[in-house]
Amino acid sequence: MSNIIKQLEQEQMKQDVPSFRPGDTVEVKVWVVEGSKKRLQAFEGVVIAIRNRGLHSAFTVRKISNGEGVERVFQTHSPVVDSISVKRRGAVRKAKTVLPA
Repeated sequence: MSNIIKQLEQEQMKQDVPSFRPGDTVEVKVWVVEGSKKRLQAFEGVVIAIRNRGLHSAFTVRKISNGEGVERVFQTHSPVVDSISVKRRGAVRKAKTVLPA
């Protein structure tokens, strides 16, 4: 039974995901639906956490917008995520970058 589940998950996983780590600056392009229109929206920021769970993998990106910190969690293999591009590599020592409140 678990072999069937693994096979189905493997088929649904995206193959074009770049390798990135916490501390890297990435640009995530996400499909946004507004009424009947569908468009791409870019979200650029620093990766502060990565959760590797196969098909259920996720990562958190933080950016400063108008003086406010904005964090957004993206599912790595979601069809809503169109593309992920690494803009700059960063060097951090922790897997989960905790920022002060």
